[in-house]
Amino acid sequence: MAFVPAVPVERAGIRQPAQAARSSVTPMAMESGAGEQPRTYRLSERAGFVELLFDVVFVFTFTRLSDRMVSDLNWRSAYATFVLTLALWWVWYRLVWATNRYDSTRPAIQVLVIGTTLGSLLMAIAVPGAYGDSGLLFAGVYVAIQIVRPLWIILIGTNKEVRLVSVRNLFWALISAVLWIAGAFTSIGTRVALWSVAVGLDYIAGVFDYPTPGLGRAGFRAHPIQEDHLTERYRQLLIIALGETILISGIQISPYGLERDRAAALLVSFVITVLLWQIYFYRAGELLAVAIASAQSPAYVGRLASYAHLIMVTGVGLSAVGDELIISHPLGHTERRWVMVIFGGPAVFLVGRALLDYVTFSHVSWSRPIGLLTLAALAPVTLPLPPVLVAVAAAAVLTGVAISNVISWRLFPRVPKPAAPGRMSSYRP
Repeated sequence: MAFVPAVPVERAGIRQPAQAARSSVTPMAMESGAGEQPRTYRLSERAGFVELLFDVVFVFTFTRLSDRMVSDLNWRSAYATFVLTLALWWVWYRLVWATNRYDSTRPAIQVLVIGTTLGSLLMAIAVPGAYGDSGLLFAGVYVAIQIVRPLWIILIGTNKEVRLVSVRNLFWALISAVLWIAGAFTSIGTRVALWSVAVGLDYIAGVFDYPTPGLGRAGFRAHPIQEDHLTERYRQLLIIALGETILISGIQISPYGLERDRAAALLVSFVITVLLWQIYFYRAGELLAVAIASAQSPAYVGRLASYAHLIMVTGVGLSAVGDELIISHPLGHTERRWVMVIFGGPAVFLVGRALLDYVTFSHVSWSRPIGLLTLAALAPVTLPLPPVLVAVAAAAVLTGVAISNVISWRLFPRVPKPAAPGRMSSYRP
């Protein structure tokens, strides 16, 4: 079945998604723009330039997160950094969905994106000391972004339904804000606990569709979305994350020059990055937009895809930490926690990639769990090896997964069969 993109109409800056022309969209969803006046037509629903500027900030953000982990590499620090990652991702994710609905060329929306970009930059600056003296800066900016965004949309919007959705967002942002600000004035242990609950509330509110007293749920699953714009933003951020690993590798090796052992480590880290890229794009990454467009609930599939990309971006970030370790100590003594990081990055990435399989095809390729089990089995075996050889082993596993991707697709070609609420996944070759 071929999908021909429709030419969407924008109503006062609200994006009218391509699938609005398809029968899968309910009349109620198509009437969400009632009361808005036609403004312009688009031949393409691509990300705007101001959105590209926003994404670029995350190169710096991911660098800060990686630096924080390397400076204090232990399980407690890794978890604390993951909490910060969830907060930063939530800022990015909520803005992506706002610009998916609204035209990013509209001046009022550009102001919102630019303001969020500045806030994200300040949060990135605060990341190294987020559990120290910069805690209030990180939490204060995060809370400001989460509160100002819905307030701004309420202010500029003329559609009652859209404004009520923002009221629900604001209600939950105010609840979590109490924990974020309170945590900034506590010790590190209490701060991690309070911020964990706060970011958990943010995500849970999104999962349960922002249930609000007197208003009910937002009904996001019934809302149409612009799948081309959404998938482009997901791909963009993952590419930026992969580019960040190369940037970190280049910065790490610069003081040493092309010494033989470190040059070998640089080559291995580059190969791992390329393999992560190949595994992502072949084929689920390429067909995600088609899967969202053909889904019974496009918003549900888009949300699941966001979680898959969050997991993959986390894996890429861990891989960047592993790159720093193998370039700094290519032939040194390998610590147990280094093995966990070098193997952990690809392992976490494969978990996210398995979820993307499910989102796009409603099943998971066997190469994902086999790759995870192989990495787990190799971890204790490779402990006596120098870090660069541990990375070679990780690259070999990823190579096997990448080759399996190609062979599996040639033998068992598939069409997108997007996940539906309540459907159980299955494994395929």
